Amino acid sequence: MQLDKLPAAVDPRRTDEINYSARESWRMLGIMAEFVESTERLASIRPAVSIFGSARTPADHAYYMLTEDIARKLSDAGFSVVSGGGPGIMEAANKGAYFGKSPSVGLNIQLPHEQSANLYQDISQTFQHFFARKVMFVKFAAAYVVMPGGFGTLDELFEALTLVQTGKIAPIPIVLVGSPFWKGLADWLKTTLVSEGMISPEDVDLVRVIDKPEDVVDAIFSHYEKRGFIPSPAEREIQLFL
Repeated sequence: MQLDKLPAAVDPRRTDEINYSARESWRMLGIMAEFVESTERLASIRPAVSIFGSARTPADHAYYMLTEDIARKLSDAGFSVVSGGGPGIMEAANKGAYFGKSPSVGLNIQLPHEQSANLYQDISQTFQHFFARKVMFVKFAAAYVVMPGGFGTLDELFEALTLVQTGKIAPIPIVLVGSPFWKGLADWLKTTLVSEGMISPEDVDLVRVIDKPEDVVDAIFSHYEKRGFIPSPAEREIQLFL
């Protein structure tokens, strides 16, 4: 008997589809639980700054030490510091904050090649889903500080730029640290994206390139000088639809 002639009740393709649909339904509940748990655990960390960068940067690298310095200054200035919770730049961000005055927060992710959480976290939250984790990075962030990094870092950078550009979140400081590293990208935004009409000239101003740790802190405070760090009711409403 051919497989496509089998009764539906015994067709293995039909059984697999039913099983997969059931798993998808249960998965939705798991996603909801992940959002609820992380929102409750992170509700008290504002104002916070999310720091991104490469997981491959060793502890003796200049980028690592620069990140640690920035995070320590932000922490001492009253900002919780949020990172991806892993090694490299993420560890440097958590380490700087851990020895500062404000909480060090790690949003860890479960990966096929498991990412081990660094040891410098006052608050540690683990996610199974990248998109839930990414929402939490932006939901509580008063600013993004983007250190040198790879695909994941660029992903977070351009997501933040898109959310601000489209009005899905209120404007926040988006700071690229390390002008030699970011020069090519910054020039490309101006000379290619703007000149080809892919973005508006004013969109380039959504991001700033800064080199000194103290200037990073000053830029964030300057942005909020007239409005404060607490989101307005209207901004909170907008965030519900991230």
